[in-house]
Amino acid sequence: MASTSVALLMLASGLAAGGTLQAQAGPAPAQARTVAVAPASGTAAAARPNLRACYDGKCRLTLKKSVKFKVSPRFGVTQVAIYLSSSRVRVKATGPGVTSQAYLGRGTSGSVNGIGVRVVSLSGGKAVLSLSPVR
Repeated sequence: MASTSVALLMLASGLAAGGTLQAQAGPAPAQARTVAVAPASGTAAAARPNLRACYDGKCRLTLKKSVKFKVSPRFGVTQVAIYLSSSRVRVKATGPGVTSQAYLGRGTSGSVNGIGVRVVSLSGGKAVLSLSPVR
């Protein structure tokens, strides 16, 4: 009974700190599912983008600062870095022996190694980007 209480307390404190809860549906690990739980308060953890969702090259990001994240090697690159300024977004993709980059303004689109990037909005130090595979 005590170990169950300790496990529940650890789970609750992890979720309150912006952690994730993983639940498995069925016996196969391939069916595992991750459910993100946002903190109840308006902390900075709640504003962090889910960069892991971009691994397959398809995601929507709301950014207030520059970020880096891993992408599938099927694009010929393994990491994408996005740098923000007040008037443009720089998207740089790198991999073993490869560098590709695009400079994009508000409302424009471009691509880096098969990952399409559209700047949905850019103002007030905040950018909303939509990424999608182009090949």
